[in-house]
Amino acid sequence: MQVTLVHVHVKPEFVDAFIAATRANHEGSVKEPGNRRFDVLQNPEDPTRFILYESYVSAEDAAAHKQTAHYAAWRDAVADMMAEPRSGLPMNGLFPQG
Repeated sequence: MQVTLVHVHVKPEFVDAFIAATRANHEGSVKEPGNRRFDVLQNPEDPTRFILYESYVSAEDAAAHKQTAHYAAWRDAVADMMAEPRSGLPMNGLFPQG
């Protein structure tokens, strides 16, 4: 399993718009072949900080995600909302398996 933890810090004035754009990306992502999870997490102590937990069967499935129309729409919509560049940390998912 290929898991990516995407750390996002948005400008305070864009929190609601970021959540709306990310909901649309989430809804498309969970329908992708090979997707196992696509969780959107918000820090309760700093609501401008998010983690996207993206889990795919394989690295190829994760790479295919970045070729989808919903990902491109999200990427373009949130580009100016970022307080700093987002960062993705790829991980190998061990459990649960499959």
